[in-house]
Amino acid sequence: MSALKEKLKADLTAALKNRDEVRLRTIRMALAAVNVEEVAGKEARELTDDEVVKVLTKEAKKRREAAEAFGNAGRAEQAQAELDEQAVLEEYLPAQLSDEELTRIVDAAVAELGVSGPQAMGQVMKVVNPKVAGRAEGGRVAAAVRTRLAAS
Repeated sequence: MSALKEKLKADLTAALKNRDEVRLRTIRMALAAVNVEEVAGKEARELTDDEVVKVLTKEAKKRREAAEAFGNAGRAEQAQAELDEQAVLEEYLPAQLSDEELTRIVDAAVAELGVSGPQAMGQVMKVVNPKVAGRAEGGRVAAAVRTRLAAS
């Protein structure tokens, strides 16, 4: 079993003992999502820590989008509940890259490839994505690459 999944299970037990409802329901949801991912496909398998991080990132994004939708609908209480769950999930995710760090990585990739212009977007994304995996959302990465290539 991956170390991250073990930590989730241990934290689930702790949340149950501490009667921490938000943490309890969030970790249960996260473990359920991990279990669904483990049995998806032709045969069941154990997820690696990186794969668990991807699942948790996806769940955190769902919470962020739901909070935004609830906020736009004037349902502040539900929006706050989603944000609380997102905060719990983010405790298990690697720290997000700052804009400066992301720009530095994109600049290095563009220099390494020696490309310019928007037609090189795919090439740059192939180099940048493995370097920022789990530490920057895909939309942010694409925007940074697009901005950098438009400037060249």
